[in-house]
Amino acid sequence: MTLDEREAHSEVGTIGRKAGRGLRWSLLGTLATKAGSFAMGLVLARLLTPSDFGMYAVALAATQFVMHVNDVGIIAATVQWRGRLEEMAATATTMAIVFSTGVYAIFWFLAPAFASLSGSPEATGVVRLLTAVILIDGITAVRSGTLLRRFEQDKIMMANAAGFVVNATLAITLAANGAGPYSFAIGQLSASVVTGVIVWFRAAIPVHFGWDRPVVRRLLKFGIPLAASLGVESVLLNADYVIVGDLLGPEALGYYLLAFNVSSWVPGLIGTAVRWVSIPSFSRLAENDETDTLSVGVQRSVPLLIAVVLPLAVLMATLAHPMIALLYGAQWDQAAGVLRFLAVLMVGRMLTSLAFDILTSTGNTRATVWLNLAWAVVLVPVLYYATSTDGIRGASIGHAVVVTVVALPLAVLVLHRAGVRLWPMWPRLVRPVLGGVLSGLVILVVARLLGPGVLLPLVVAGGAGSLVYAVIVLPQILAARKEKTA
Repeated sequence: MTLDEREAHSEVGTIGRKAGRGLRWSLLGTLATKAGSFAMGLVLARLLTPSDFGMYAVALAATQFVMHVNDVGIIAATVQWRGRLEEMAATATTMAIVFSTGVYAIFWFLAPAFASLSGSPEATGVVRLLTAVILIDGITAVRSGTLLRRFEQDKIMMANAAGFVVNATLAITLAANGAGPYSFAIGQLSASVVTGVIVWFRAAIPVHFGWDRPVVRRLLKFGIPLAASLGVESVLLNADYVIVGDLLGPEALGYYLLAFNVSSWVPGLIGTAVRWVSIPSFSRLAENDETDTLSVGVQRSVPLLIAVVLPLAVLMATLAHPMIALLYGAQWDQAAGVLRFLAVLMVGRMLTSLAFDILTSTGNTRATVWLNLAWAVVLVPVLYYATSTDGIRGASIGHAVVVTVVALPLAVLVLHRAGVRLWPMWPRLVRPVLGGVLSGLVILVVARLLGPGVLLPLVVAGGAGSLVYAVIVLPQILAARKEKTA
């Protein structure tokens, strides 16, 4: 190993330890809130109708779009900022508040048209209420970015936990009293306020506002491409809701939303925790241009992420019907056929999200625009055709095909063009892929031998497949851990 390579590995290890602490807190926080959200979803699925879920899906799509663009990338810019935060904090805070307020005002007037386009004009009020969370996000953007930059994910976790308690209490109470889809919106907006207040004080940044033109230009140079890319990403995340709602109506959209929510458990837990540390970690690695620290960090991260996520996707795809029946009841079985293919999308999106974070950490936000734009240009017509042909199942198949054939190859290409060396990691992917294929075959064979059922296939077939995967992949994970310690 050369001197530069030793320095790269040493620096990766130092930052990795800081990121590891942040990741542990992130995982703990997201595990607690996602477990609570899962339990809350089980309760709400029995209190609300598929149509209520459909209207909420419309409002959620709108909220995710405006959340992606409202702060012009200020949170990521704070994390990635090269220099002292005091130089940019006042200007960045002012920019985030101004932009989030302007975006909300625009979307207030566009809400009726958006709801009608999605096939649920009655969802206008829910859209207007739920999208108000971006005002809180704008106020706290710099403070959230500062906590992430410092790897103080424990403070964010505590703020999110407090917000979740408020959300669950209000949403379930309102749903039980006939509030319908408004129970979601009121609960989430109240949670956002509570979380925002805690983040504001825990970040411990002096309250200053300002407008430094050189800082504005620098932030906009980084943030405008990022906001554009995130805006396109929101199309990728929500085009299916709009298309399914428009073509099939709110009830079909309700089934689709439930399946999509289940497929989002792993990204919501592992993906969110990883994203909280990936941008600050890769940003610190990218600061050293003389050594290949960023590439080394990526070569370690991607195989580990795949090794953790792939078995969960296999379980989700092969045991979708008993999983949905056990959790939500037989009346939601239409969602199971959708979940099989959304499991593929889940893996693809987690990998492309990691590529997005790597590019953002290097300041290469323009590349993220082209990646997401090319993906969206292909996805939207495919989704429309697939949904028209095969309903909600077709929408999920279209998603799975496009992420595999278009998005992942593009992500590899843009990372290569950004100077990230990926070729040393390819041999490390053989065992996880082989383990995923073999474990999936074992699950299908054992489930067929067991016959119809709910709990038995999940326990016996799922356990057998997981054991096969562990035997194949665990030795590689342990060896990598030993190498890292050495």
